[in-house]
Amino acid sequence: MTTAHAPGKVILFGEHAVVYGRPAIAVPVTEVRASAVVTDAPSGQGIVMRATDLDLTHRLGTATPTEHPAYPLEATVRHTLNWLGIGASLDLILTVSSTVPMARGLGSGAALATAVVRALACHLGRELTPQQVSELVYQTEVIHHGTPSGIDNTVVAFEQPVCFVKGQPIEVLQVGQPFWLAIGDTGIASPTRVAVGDVRRGWQSEPERYEALFDRIGAIARQARRAVVGGEVGALGPLVDENQALLEALDVSSPELQQLIGAARKAGAMGAKLCGAGRGGNMIALVTPDNAEPVAAALRTAGAVQVIVTQVH
Repeated sequence: MTTAHAPGKVILFGEHAVVYGRPAIAVPVTEVRASAVVTDAPSGQGIVMRATDLDLTHRLGTATPTEHPAYPLEATVRHTLNWLGIGASLDLILTVSSTVPMARGLGSGAALATAVVRALACHLGRELTPQQVSELVYQTEVIHHGTPSGIDNTVVAFEQPVCFVKGQPIEVLQVGQPFWLAIGDTGIASPTRVAVGDVRRGWQSEPERYEALFDRIGAIARQARRAVVGGEVGALGPLVDENQALLEALDVSSPELQQLIGAARKAGAMGAKLCGAGRGGNMIALVTPDNAEPVAAALRTAGAVQVIVTQVH
C-alpha cells in the first residue's frame, strides 16, 4: 500500500490577472489536504478508482465523456502512466479522499490530482520532481478550468509559497516573517471556469480597461512579494484591501464575500479580500495571533460555514 497527500492552497494576490501574464502569490494551506492510497489488486481486475467523498467507484477505461464525474480522476491516472511510460494494463485499487472544500478557491482539484500522481509514481517505484508533478497536474487543471493560470498546480506540487508568472520559472518564496490568515468559506460554490470565462469576455470587449486593471493587480503582487520576503507583514494589509477593490472592479466579488470581508475588517483584520475565482468560495483575512480568533468568530457570525486559521511560513 502506498499513500500520498497534498495540501490545499489560497492565492494571496493576483488572481485573474495571473491568467494574463501578471504575477501572483499563492501559499499552501496544510490544515486541509487530499489523500490517495494505491494498493495492488487481484490479477485481471484492472485499475479501479474509488472516491469515498463522492461515493464513486469506477474502473479505468469507462469514463470517456468529459462530463462523467470520474473523468478528471481517470485522466490524471492516464496522464501519469503515460508520463512514466507504463501501460494501463495494471491491477490496482486507487482510493481518494479529501478535506479540501470543492469549488471554494482552495485548489481541491489540484490537491487531489497531486496526491494521485504522487501515490501512483511512488507505488510504481518512480520518483518525480515537484516540477514534473506540477506539469502532470496542470493537464487535469485544464479539464477542470478550461484556461487555468497554472498557479494551483504549482503551489500545491511544491508545497511552498510561490510567486508565479505564466511561462516563467517558478520562484519559491522565503518568507521573511511568518504571518497568519483566517480563511472564511461562504458555502457557495465558485466554479473557476465560469468566472474566468466572464473575465475573458470582459477583457475581449474592453481590452484597455481590463489591461489597466490587470497591470494594477500585477503591481500590487510585486509589492507584496517584496513585503513577504522582507518580513514586512504590516505592509501587506493595505495591499490586500487594494487588491480586493480591483477584483470588485472585475465584477468577481459577491454579496456573501463582501459581508465576510466587511466583518473581518471590522473585527480587526489588517486586510481582507476574496481568494480564487470569486463569486462565492473563500475569502482571506490577514490577522495576528492575538486577533485571529476574534476575526474567526466574526466570520462565523457573518455567515461563514467554515473558518480555517493558517500560518504562512
